[in-house]
This record gives sequence, structure tokens and C-alpha cells, in this order.
Amino acid sequence: MEPITLPLYDIQGKEIDTIKLDPEVFDGVVNVDVIHQAINAYRANQRKGLAATKTRGEVSGGGKKPWKQKGTGRARVGSTRSPLWRHGGVVFGPHPRDFSVVIPKKIKKLALKSALCSKVNERNIKLIDSFSVDKPKTKDAIKLFANLKIGQKDKILLLMDKVDNNLKLALRNIAFVNVDIVKDVNVYEVLSAETVLMNKSGLEELTKRLKQ
Repeated sequence: MEPITLPLYDIQGKEIDTIKLDPEVFDGVVNVDVIHQAINAYRANQRKGLAATKTRGEVSGGGKKPWKQKGTGRARVGSTRSPLWRHGGVVFGPHPRDFSVVIPKKIKKLALKSALCSKVNERNIKLIDSFSVDKPKTKDAIKLFANLKIGQKDKILLLMDKVDNNLKLALRNIAFVNVDIVKDVNVYEVLSAETVLMNKSGLEELTKRLKQ
């Protein structure tokens, strides 16, 4: 398979070079099954599992038998905290639990490769030589996106090898941009973005990560 070539832009939005993607990583193959596994695991791991109810043994009160067993004409009952009563315990209610799912590292890596390949196939990955601002101003960051012809209606994932403090402050108020470093990026982030914007150094580091 011939390597896929993508244009490289500067911060003014001008094409300055082309980059050949490593065919070991960007082979164009999208494995839907492993992506499904990775997404399910990611979403399960976001669950806190803190929902809790009290059983009849955990609610307060209910120590005294409300009335004698026989002779009253009413149904027999041993506690005011019976699940049948108001303020009673809950039967089969939720309790704190761990929803986390562990999947093999190879599947995680293959899923991330597939997610990136899907973005490449759709031409939704843009490469930039560098992405930085001199001052931590939001309007300066928005101007850079405008230079790259990226609209504010698009959901952008900005992937960098590292993010300096000025850039972090400039981007924090931009709702359509999600920023991450390549060593931490996951499948869910890639697929939930409409466009993945990556700097040259970040691409090199990401390729190295996925080839290990």
C-alpha cells in the first residue's frame, strides 16, 4: 500500500509542505468491532456507580412491632420499615458498584489506529507545522482557526505533543475546541470530533506511540 499524503499548513493557513503518513499506523483499515469495544469500555469507565438505596435493615426505626400478631383484624406485620410501608426499605434497589471494564492494550491501540484511519479516510485530519499564541487571548486563538478555514460550528480536537500555558489559557473559553496531548488521546475523543487538528511534532509522537 502506498503511504497516504496529507498537506502541512502553517498558522496563516498556507500549504507549506506535504507529509507521508506511516503506513504501519495509517493503513486505511477501520476495524469497527474493536472501536465498539473501546467506546463501550470508555463509557462504562465514566460511570460513577454511586446510586444507593437502603434495605429494610438499613433504614432507621422499625424496632417495635406495630401491633400484636393476632386479634386486631389487621394484617400481621413485624416492622414499620417493611418495604410495603411508607418510609420502609427498598427491595432490589440499586447499590454502589464498579462499572469499570478492562480491555487489552492491543485492542485499545488497534481501536485508536482505526479511529484515526477513519478520520484520514474522511479527510478530516489537518496537519499544522506549529500552533501557538504569543499572548493568552481567546481572539488570537480563534483567528488561527479562521486562517485554517475551520468554522466555529465544527467540533475540533486539537492534538499536540505539548501545550504551553498561553495556548491553554487562550483555548479554554472556546466551546468548539477540545485540547489534548497525543500520549493521552483516546478513541472516544477522536470519533466525537468532526475535525482532528494535529501539529507535526504531535503526529510524530502519536505514530511512535502506536508503533510500540
